[in-house]
Amino acid sequence: MPKVAFIGAGSVVFARRLLLDLFSFPELQGSTVSLMDINPETLEMITRLTKRIAADHKFPAKVESTLDRRRALDGANYVIVMIQVGGLDSFEKDIEIPLKYGIDQTVGDTLGPGGVFRALRTIPVLLSICRDMGELCPDALLINYSNPMAMNCWGMNDGSRIKNIGLCHSVQGTAMQLSSYIGVPYEEVSYWVAGINHMSWFLEFKHNGKDAYPALRKAMDDPDTFAKDKVRFEIMRHFAYFVTESTHHMSEYVPYFRKRKDLIQDFVTPRWDYLQICKGRREPHYESIWKEIRGETRTVVDRSHEYGMHILHSMETGEPCRVNGSVRNTGLVTNLPDGCCVEVPILVDRTGLRPCFVGYLPPQCAALNRTNINVQELAVQAALEGDRDKARMAIALDPLTGALLDLRQIRSMVDEMFEAEKEWLPQF
Repeated sequence: MPKVAFIGAGSVVFARRLLLDLFSFPELQGSTVSLMDINPETLEMITRLTKRIAADHKFPAKVESTLDRRRALDGANYVIVMIQVGGLDSFEKDIEIPLKYGIDQTVGDTLGPGGVFRALRTIPVLLSICRDMGELCPDALLINYSNPMAMNCWGMNDGSRIKNIGLCHSVQGTAMQLSSYIGVPYEEVSYWVAGINHMSWFLEFKHNGKDAYPALRKAMDDPDTFAKDKVRFEIMRHFAYFVTESTHHMSEYVPYFRKRKDLIQDFVTPRWDYLQICKGRREPHYESIWKEIRGETRTVVDRSHEYGMHILHSMETGEPCRVNGSVRNTGLVTNLPDGCCVEVPILVDRTGLRPCFVGYLPPQCAALNRTNINVQELAVQAALEGDRDKARMAIALDPLTGALLDLRQIRSMVDEMFEAEKEWLPQF
């Protein structure tokens, strides 16, 4: 049975979700689960929960728990990474300092000032994990869930030789939303999606084999449906294709929706602020988990649409599946730069991951992707080289930042962020 290392398992809620997915496959229930985090309190919580689930359901899993990352990685077949370097403290600085300069990020974990600084903090840690894997489990597959996905995976691809894939739930999550918008069961739709993480495009969206875009355009004309996803419907209206990731996320990646008060009112109101959500939901989530640990609530082992454990199941059993994931562009998307990180369909079986050839994206979709790839490329180089100027230039190329600030303001903001976050940026 495989050994699965969870690095950052103190991300208790998400780790719980993936563990339930793991245990939902009978063929994986005897896995060795090695839980690792730098926070002993949250590590204890997820460890006790995992052992409780295994005992209650009589799963033959072996559950390990450690603060020592190398111990967790030793002999692992799969390494699941879900880290947030600097935690909420650094996240708060990512949001609050740009806000002083007029950049109002609703999430700030993928692009813009927040996304770039998150990459600067995270890529060196990911590479240190890869170095340990090179010694302790060189053939293991690293599955990354940490944002900014494209920059993090790009950094690992350029800085290590460890096999990796970046996973997100935006493709399948969006497909479920689109199904609801046109009033059909999710099980009856099919789709072909490619681009970059958080900005992939539904190149095909079908219901029972028939093009469902006409139904989606008709749904967009209904004011109540449009109001559920204003930014993405507006993007589809003007660029012809529906994009993955939510209205609030997407509003940060382009210059069209957050540069004036009237646009903010029209497209991204009511507010949705991820930092505040993270702060507010921690204790209620923790209390719910402690009820499971104490046996006051019995944990239901169900299966989500997260791709991670489907990959493990296919690689262990040979039963094929198809996922969308972030990998190096080796000619997969022909009008995006070679070497960047693309999100494409991937076939999985016992032989591993087989990314699918996509070819040319519609030119307008590729153009929007490239505005984000410009930022990603310089941010990755900045993280790998410890180059402050490249970090500043990456942020200056961000579409929303450039729509709001001049170059002198950008330099001042970046300098302030470097000073505020220096404890998490030793390479600079």
